[in-house]
Amino acid sequence: MKIKLYPEKCIACGLCQTISDVFDYDDDGIVLFADHHQETTIELANRNDALLAAKSCPTKAISAD
Repeated sequence: MKIKLYPEKCIACGLCQTISDVFDYDDDGIVLFADHHQETTIELANRNDALLAAKSCPTKAISAD
């Protein structure tokens, strides 16, 4: 599964990190990947929590394919 972040859409609500430890935040509360801070796209094995976080994002700042 490919997960892509759109930091410019993030409103720092905190929902994604609550759902999945794949996600973290920078100093301004904007989403980034916990283990890949500089990346905006990563490949993951099937992680239902990351998929749920993407589907739950109110601004669609995370997509999962």
